[in-house]
Amino acid sequence: MSTYRHSRRVVVTGIGAVSPLGLTAGETWTNALEGRSGIDRITHFDPTDCTVQIAGEVKGFDVTKPIPSPLQPRPLANPPEPPITIVANPKEARKIGRFSHLGMAAGLEAYADSGLDALRSKIDPTRMGVNIGVGMGGLPEIEEVHNAFLEKGYKRITPFFITQSIPNLAAGMVSILLDLKGPNLCNTTACTSSAHSIGEALFQIRRGDADIMLAGGSEAVVCKLGIGGFAAMRALSTRNESPATASRPYDQDRDGFVMGEGAAVLVLEEYEHAKKRGAKVYGEVLGYGLSADAYHITSPSVEGEGGGRAMDAALRDAGINGSDLDYVNSHGTSTPAGDTEEARAIAKRIDLKRANVSSTKSMTGHLLGAAGALEGLFSIMAIKEGKIPPTMNVHTLDPACAALGINFTLGAAVSKPVRYAISNSFGFGGSNASLVFSKV
Repeated sequence: MSTYRHSRRVVVTGIGAVSPLGLTAGETWTNALEGRSGIDRITHFDPTDCTVQIAGEVKGFDVTKPIPSPLQPRPLANPPEPPITIVANPKEARKIGRFSHLGMAAGLEAYADSGLDALRSKIDPTRMGVNIGVGMGGLPEIEEVHNAFLEKGYKRITPFFITQSIPNLAAGMVSILLDLKGPNLCNTTACTSSAHSIGEALFQIRRGDADIMLAGGSEAVVCKLGIGGFAAMRALSTRNESPATASRPYDQDRDGFVMGEGAAVLVLEEYEHAKKRGAKVYGEVLGYGLSADAYHITSPSVEGEGGGRAMDAALRDAGINGSDLDYVNSHGTSTPAGDTEEARAIAKRIDLKRANVSSTKSMTGHLLGAAGALEGLFSIMAIKEGKIPPTMNVHTLDPACAALGINFTLGAAVSKPVRYAISNSFGFGGSNASLVFSKV
């Protein structure tokens, strides 16, 4: 059981997501529980000449579509400002990149879900901040502008090239839209980016830098250079003939991860602040741990040693033991080395009879810089609803993984009480982060 060690507790009071499984957090969660796949043939460009032709794209997203909940985060403005939208029109949309569009949509949904908008006249905006992690930034926009430059020179470079491509613009735009005048940050640590963003936002609230943080991640690099680059290093699955089953963590025949895109944002709020306003609480962010493999540029350390240390640090910070965990949302990318090494690290730390483990990347693909945030959202929802999403597409469990005795939650969701959950995120360069969530 938890021995709480921090004077300022932090809870989740709002969630938002745009993913290959849906255009809202609710749709994404429902489809994950049903084991649906968001992976299909690439439509963002013609992939015919590429060895990899599949990805988890966000389908049907329109950044100019009005948001369901009218929001007015500047209620004292004189004259009053009109209710905000994500982006007013296509001309405005071209000023920023797709990853920013997705991050803004997730951020606005999370903010609306939190109920904070109705109280904004009573909340100091300097006590509200944002940290949206992004792994690679506006790579499709860089690709497009470079092509135009090669064709017609400097005069064809759009004046919005920089705002389209720099990673912190997702956080910057959410800050501008929602009048968040506190910390405004973007963690860029490859596939650990958004897990770090949530963890660092947790620390900022604990130490009193803010009372409320919108924290998460966004990524949109399903483009020729993004897919082609990862394909060239043989990191991606080439199971083009069967997109829905291509991402198969822990399967004996897995052949690489599947690229995904999307965004997820959590509203983190100091517990007493949330309690005083009667906020809906999904759960608590109880612990955060991070580490470095110091081992290899792309491969995980042997036995998942570095990732295991991140788990240990998060558990210490949370004041619980690994045997207390009911659910582990694993990094589980569907790569040959990564899955096995992480599984070995997990097996050393959990009660094998108690904990379920699953990789939701089997359905979403790998959202790179946004992965940790989406998987953190899945973890907090598992706690709130007592439902654990499955690992899909495991036809034959890898013998090395099977020997560990882990319950990988294969093929179907499981209903059970979840008190404590941990979400793992690991990135190139040996960057690791783990987040512990709990019931309040």
